[in-house]
Amino acid sequence: MEIKYLKGDATKPIAEGNKIIVHVCNDMGGWGRGFVLALSKQWKEPEIQYRAWAKSGENFKLGEVQFVQVEPTLWIANLIGQHDIHIGKDGTPPVRYHSIRLGLTKVSVFARELNASVHMPRIGCGLAGGTWDQIEPSISHELTAMGVETFVYDLE
Repeated sequence: MEIKYLKGDATKPIAEGNKIIVHVCNDMGGWGRGFVLALSKQWKEPEIQYRAWAKSGENFKLGEVQFVQVEPTLWIANLIGQHDIHIGKDGTPPVRYHSIRLGLTKVSVFARELNASVHMPRIGCGLAGGTWDQIEPSISHELTAMGVETFVYDLE
């Protein structure tokens, strides 16, 4: 199975059955720029739950994932794969590739339990500053190689 690339909006997944929309969050509790704005336009609960999770501090760390059900067959996966929101003094972007891979492992398990497809923009490549050539292999290894149908959306 391979990643399916589509032109379109990742907040409007085009599959039947259970679906999970994955996006990358920071470990600071900040929500207000990038793809999260599109999510918040559609559903309020992912932001509310993420902020509550950050405030609680309970297991709120890199590599963790929070699943928020927003419709009967749709979940949002808040995956913490970005450290801070700024480029480090040494020029290191906020993206944490290992943390994204750990989170995708958790997404894969959840997707297989639900028999769900996974949908996402090019996670980690926007504000987090990552590169797709570093992210794509983790998606292939953790999702498609495990039999999880996976769609990556590029806005037209």
